[in-house]
Parts: sequence; structure tokens; C-alpha cells
Amino acid sequence: MKKIILLTIIATITFSCNNNSIETNSASSEEVTAVEILIDSTKIPPQTNSQQLPFQEIGAYPKDYSSTNVISRMIEGLGYRFYWASESLTEKDLNYKPSDDSRSTIEVLEHIYGLSLAMKYTFEGKVYDFSQEKYTYNELREHTLKNLEFVKNQLQTTEDLSKLTIQLNMGGETMSFPFWNMINGPISDALWHCGQVVMNRRASGNPLNPKVNVFVGKTMP
Repeated sequence: MKKIILLTIIATITFSCNNNSIETNSASSEEVTAVEILIDSTKIPPQTNSQQLPFQEIGAYPKDYSSTNVISRMIEGLGYRFYWASESLTEKDLNYKPSDDSRSTIEVLEHIYGLSLAMKYTFEGKVYDFSQEKYTYNELREHTLKNLEFVKNQLQTTEDLSKLTIQLNMGGETMSFPFWNMINGPISDALWHCGQVVMNRRASGNPLNPKVNVFVGKTMP
């Protein structure tokens, strides 16, 4: 709305100048300066989604070093890395692959989504059969981040990780694994592939925002 009002004001000034045949250089200079000041004073920040995605930054430290808090912090670190690794990717970035026999960036994002789904299913007591919906780039980001947010929230109410079981349907047979495999499996694998996305986007000409700081979990101003 501000942009429309601004353009209307500029158009009015221009029409008025033309209509009154103002031709002096000094007058034109003053008008341009006035318009520049007007534009500068009404700068509009980039629009953001009405529904902010989680993990734009990492939250405050947990109050203690319980096992669930440690895993929760790992999920936050993963979420933060994924948020920025996958942020503002272009069609060129998504289609990029470093070699003919490697995954494209969009295929890596799909794989990370599948890993987040396996994590989510573990907390829901479901069997993960490696099937998943086909989503667009934006949908993949949203669903992956929200799956990780779900896992983080579930960890806050989980008292005993040994009660959790990873159930995988492999070749029609359901196999069960303890939560230990979640750490060296889906969580570590997803972190690995976030680095792959970062590498790919740099190679395709769209490097990671240099202000992202994974150590403190904040994006510097």
C-alpha cells in the first residue's frame, strides 16, 4: 500500500511539473532531491511469510544437560542448518548436481525430508516404510522444519529415550532398532546432507548467507 501511495505522489509531482512547464535546472534538482528523500523515508522491508517457519535461529540453552535436552539441542542445530542451507534456492540451484550419478539438490532436500519423517514416526510409534509424498521446494522446507519442530517438542515431554523404538519396513519386513540408531542414523545423516546442500548451492552460484553462524545459532545483522 505504501509503495502504491509513493508512486502516486511521484506521478503527481511529475505531472504537475510537466503541466506547469517547469524547465529550470534548479527546480528540477530540488524536485529530484525531494523525491529521493521521500523514497528513502518510506523504504519497505522485504515481506515475510505470515506463518514463520521454525529454526530461523536456535533458542536459549536448556536448563540442564539431560539426555533429552542434549538430543533436543542437536535437533535445533539440525533445524537451523537446514533452514539456512535450503533458504532462497532458485530453480537452477534445485536442479544442480555435481555429477551425473549424484543426487540433485532437490533430491537431497527430499531425502532430508524423509529422514525427518522417520524421526517423527519414531515419536508417534509408527512404522516408516520409506514412502513419502511428492512436494514442491517450499512445501519440502515447511514440512521438514515442522517435522523437526515436532520432534523437538516431543523430546521436552520424553523422560526415557530407551522407551522409543525406530521401526522400519524393509522389504516387507518390520525391523526395530533402539533410539541409539536415531543418533548415528537419521540425525547424523540429515546433518551430513545439509552440508551437501550448502556445497551444491555454492557450486551453482548461490552461496549460503555469510552471516549465518552455526556456532551461536544466530544470523548476524
